[in-house]
Amino acid sequence: MNIFRFAGDLSHVFAIIILLLKIWKTRSCAGISGKSQILFAIVYLTRYLDLFTTYVSLYNSVMKVLFLATSGATVYLMYVKFKATYDHNHDSFRIEFLLVPCALLSLVINHEFTVMEVLWTFSIYLESVAILPQLFLVSKTGEAESITSHYLFALGSYRGLYLLNWVYRYMVESHYDLIAIFAGIVQTILYCDFFYLYITKVLKGKKLQLPA
Repeated sequence: MNIFRFAGDLSHVFAIIILLLKIWKTRSCAGISGKSQILFAIVYLTRYLDLFTTYVSLYNSVMKVLFLATSGATVYLMYVKFKATYDHNHDSFRIEFLLVPCALLSLVINHEFTVMEVLWTFSIYLESVAILPQLFLVSKTGEAESITSHYLFALGSYRGLYLLNWVYRYMVESHYDLIAIFAGIVQTILYCDFFYLYITKVLKGKKLQLPA
């Protein structure tokens, strides 16, 4: 554990809280990609299957339960409780184009060819691109609500902080994980254009608009 990983985890939790509060308070999931939320749920399910078999620390277990529970709650709110407000028409990204390549890549490039390791690797690859349906939705609608923008910024910050975590661990512990680092770089790159617009637009009180 180090300050960058802890800050990244806090940013991740903050993003989830923003999203759930947005949906619950407005009683609507407009502007939120259900497909991205499904992908994130798959990420956590495949990554944290070791919850009942491997104990690392109380902190680690609590975070795993939190991510599993909140991702499930988000999917429930979007596809069951507030289904009428979900924008099916604009949330049209073909997620099979992400799931299949990530699954195949995890079978070919992994640390060890075991079920748990392949599933963990799959979750790392999938998380790096899981935000694409959300960015695609924002691009199709032309703009994002401020609260949605805050959610995306917090989520992107989490990944950026985790990259700093890997740099720190390499410098201090001589430890590195090329799969996690590569996936983290890909994910951060996907957020770059959004980060620029967030800083130049949203923080100045303007609406965030992405080019269609």
